[in-house]
Amino acid sequence: MRTRIVGLAVVASALALVCFGLPLAVAVAQYAVVYRQVDLERQADRAVSRVALDLAVGEEPENDELEDYDTLTFRSVYADGERLLGRGPDEADFWVRQAAREGVAQNGTADGEIIVAVPVIHEGDVVGVVRVSGRQSDLLWPVAVAWAAMVGLAVVALGLVWLLARRQARRLARPLDDLATAARRLGDGDFSVRVPDVAYAEIDAVAVSLNRTAARLDDLVARERAFSAEASHQLRTPLTSLRLGLESALERPGGDLRGAIGAGLAAADRIENTIDELLALARDRKRSLEALHVGALLPQLVEPWAARLGSDGRPLDIEVAPRTPPAMASAAAVRQVLTVLLDNAVVHGAGRVTVAVRDVGGAVAVEVGDEGAGVADEDSADLFSRRERADGHGIGLALARRLAEAEGGHLRLARPAPPVFALLLPAARPR
Repeated sequence: MRTRIVGLAVVASALALVCFGLPLAVAVAQYAVVYRQVDLERQADRAVSRVALDLAVGEEPENDELEDYDTLTFRSVYADGERLLGRGPDEADFWVRQAAREGVAQNGTADGEIIVAVPVIHEGDVVGVVRVSGRQSDLLWPVAVAWAAMVGLAVVALGLVWLLARRQARRLARPLDDLATAARRLGDGDFSVRVPDVAYAEIDAVAVSLNRTAARLDDLVARERAFSAEASHQLRTPLTSLRLGLESALERPGGDLRGAIGAGLAAADRIENTIDELLALARDRKRSLEALHVGALLPQLVEPWAARLGSDGRPLDIEVAPRTPPAMASAAAVRQVLTVLLDNAVVHGAGRVTVAVRDVGGAVAVEVGDEGAGVADEDSADLFSRRERADGHGIGLALARRLAEAEGGHLRLARPAPPVFALLLPAARPR
């Protein structure tokens, strides 16, 4: 591209110089001829003033009066069509005859000479003609010098154009190279690439589009990666429960296989619902928030956790305060947040697990606590930071807080020991 820009600029400049230079060169040559004719006319006029008196009285002028010492100029005097003195044709030529007949100066070119003929007039009669001529070849060197100077200036101009074109080509090609590099990095999967503005409107428009595409792809890939990690985290517990239920049924010969299959289908339904909810949350679809009675949502939600805790001898209590208002939140998000909190209570906690719902003035608080050792002070600062490990752990509380904040709520550690996590959701306004 740089070569094309430089070549185009040089060719355009060369064409412009030719279009303006050729007429100028012709004008210079013509001006030199005209100037030479004017100079010869001045010489002829001076000669006429010297020989006019002699010709008027019928005498022949002297050679010194003609002053024919210039080797580049040939002067002669004619009377009655015959050369009286000087250097020129013996017989009067066309311009001498024309000057004698018409009584005015004549000029022209013939046989490589510029000729000027000026009549000598006495009392209204032409008494002679002074002829002055010069070789056209004598004009070549000044014209050649002028042309050489013009060619030199043209070469200098082309050189300056070449230098400026190279500089401008670099300025234009650099942002295009950056765009090509950014597009290549984007194609290789580097979605963090960004192209800065370069003050060229067309290139900046392409850069803005590329940056937006990179940002959208980066966000899309981040969402997909987050969904993969979050889905693996959220599906681990129901899959484990399903597997344990099926293995338990296989280990009891003659057991109630129908019940085990029914429980497995119910677990499969929960897994499918979890996947659908995670997909909807990951794609950030616009959800219409409706009043949600969290207390009515809890019995179905805690059922699998109650069975799991019961097998370990740990009770699970649900407490819903009277006159608790509904919350403005989606059931999918609340369900996933409480799933994370219950999973933490089951895996990391001990003793009784309590889920309490109450009104805290303008908000609905859902608290999940247990009787375990709780969270140390040094760990509480980054408790909700994402710390994903190879096994998928370390992202549950970060996911839960992100979902809570997306619903306009907040998730916090209400008490470190015994641990109590509080999910605060905006309460629905009474109509």
